[in-house]
Amino acid sequence: MDSASESVRRWGWKSDLPHFYGTEPRVIRLSLASFVHDAGDAQVRAWDDAIPWLQLECRELVRCEDSARTYTAILEYELPRESRRPDVIVLENGTVVVLELKGRSEPTRADLDQVAAYARDLRCYHAECATRPVFPVLVPTRMRGAAREADGVKIAGPDGLHRLLLECTRAAPGAPLSPEAFLRPDAYAPLPSLVRAARDLFAKEPLPSVKRARAATDPAVERIKAIAHEAAATSTRRLVLLTGVPGSGKTLVGLRLVHAGFLDDLAVARDGGRPSAPAVFLSGNGPLVEVLQDALANAGGGGKVFVRGVKDYVKQYSRRRALVPPEHLLVFDEAQRAWDAAHVARQHGQDAAMARSEPEHFVEFAARIPGWCVVVGLIGTGQEIHAGEHGGLVQWRRAVEGCGNPAEWTVHAPAGVEGVFAGSAVRTCWEPTLNLDTELRFHAARNLHEFVERFLADGSPARAASHGASLWSEGYRLLVVRDLEAACHYARQRFEGDPGARYGMLASSKAKDLVGHGVNNAYVATRFPVGPWYNARPDDPRSCCQLTDVVTEFSAQGLELDLSILAWGSDLLLEAGRWTARYSGKTRHVADTLGLRRNVYRVLLTRGREGTVIYVPRDSRYDETFAALLDNGARSFGA
Repeated sequence: MDSASESVRRWGWKSDLPHFYGTEPRVIRLSLASFVHDAGDAQVRAWDDAIPWLQLECRELVRCEDSARTYTAILEYELPRESRRPDVIVLENGTVVVLELKGRSEPTRADLDQVAAYARDLRCYHAECATRPVFPVLVPTRMRGAAREADGVKIAGPDGLHRLLLECTRAAPGAPLSPEAFLRPDAYAPLPSLVRAARDLFAKEPLPSVKRARAATDPAVERIKAIAHEAAATSTRRLVLLTGVPGSGKTLVGLRLVHAGFLDDLAVARDGGRPSAPAVFLSGNGPLVEVLQDALANAGGGGKVFVRGVKDYVKQYSRRRALVPPEHLLVFDEAQRAWDAAHVARQHGQDAAMARSEPEHFVEFAARIPGWCVVVGLIGTGQEIHAGEHGGLVQWRRAVEGCGNPAEWTVHAPAGVEGVFAGSAVRTCWEPTLNLDTELRFHAARNLHEFVERFLADGSPARAASHGASLWSEGYRLLVVRDLEAACHYARQRFEGDPGARYGMLASSKAKDLVGHGVNNAYVATRFPVGPWYNARPDDPRSCCQLTDVVTEFSAQGLELDLSILAWGSDLLLEAGRWTARYSGKTRHVADTLGLRRNVYRVLLTRGREGTVIYVPRDSRYDETFAALLDNGARSFGA
């Protein structure tokens, strides 16, 4: 085995095929064990069982195809920046084959999805795999007989593996892929989760440069940077509204603006003191703030240096009129959820007649800042889930129009917002770069938000079927079960051996009958620290991966898991082809209960980056909803 860079290698074994099958199995196993430091007895036994027959199959492949002598076998390759390891990768002529070995006679749903995800991520994020076929191959080690295929995954027992590898190499002959090129650390750049990206930002590490992610978000970041510099140079005030579909990277754009050093040259001294902070990131999403602060606590200040809550910010500056914010750029995350004046009055104990909406407060705070200022509102669609959040973007128009000097403000927004400002005297600039229309959270599944929108709309039973089928073909797993334990077993098996994975159980806060179906989403039961729920290791009792504690929409919005288990509740059910919220009970200060429940499920259905397993209780009231999920592309498994 090539021993170069042993201290930083990301694989347990690497060699050409003749060297692999010509090496004593014990030597290979020791090399694997020296790399996988936490390998238990079961893992060692699995290696001892698999290495001899893998060597035999590789020898047979070379006998059948002489050029296979130059092929490379890589065992226990650890994906950069992750802890996942495909069992074997074979670099052939023009193709990459990903092998996952399982000690059973038949594959499970989780087995198929695991190896399919490995292949998908190599295609999406590995520079050397972008133009080459990548074949996912599942090897149930107790299986015998002819190879077959299921959901794009090739399945073969040990005795037929060499024939399958031969089939793959002849399917797309091409230039060999060298192991040096494949194993370059910068060749693989996975899109980080929000929390991991924030950690990287604040540790001054570069974010992974996924081509699709950069293409989708860099223009917005660059344009807002330019607007801030224009405002500073001209001593003017700007309102920037950045819109985007769920999972398109709006929050990451805000975090980058504030913490990646783009605006450091705009910091100025105030009253002879130290230079002011150029920007601040604020969120009205309490759980998001808690999770980020928990993740970043070790970086200083309990993580509060990096992200702050909108409510506390409003409280601080609204009660002290002479207090001037030290920042010049204020980022308001999820600005579509800004509270209206009535809700601000209720929450802050103000006189309703004198109360202002949160947008009005922010425009007024910004007007106190000397010289120049920029307020950036990050706008999602269809995600208002609290009372008091239904004022919408028109609140931002009213805030600028009603301020002390509207003439000094310019609004920058995408053309889709034009209708909100129709007829307004406020200066506006319509900019296409301020709309993010590409989902980044869901890898290659570009149309998840469209599937969810179509499925939750009233209409024909198969209104989202084509989008559901597309999601499956793109690698996103949309599954539905009527057995809660089957859903939990799938999640544990799907991410077995991946300590970096996060999967957990979600439910609507208004689904009052779920407790009787094994999902404890009662109010008291869901009041726990959500920071450790998202961040703690899977073996930590506080971790989401324990599948004991349940989060509701209030602790899920703006956050993500690798896989979510969504317990569907009776608060939104199909009856005779139409959605009803009549079992949900009433929510105070909300006129459109059905619209609010739809928004809740828009959030809950879009939390999983890899997929969503929907648990539908065995109750006749749920039957139509279960059938509609199947009709629209979800697949069922288990009892």
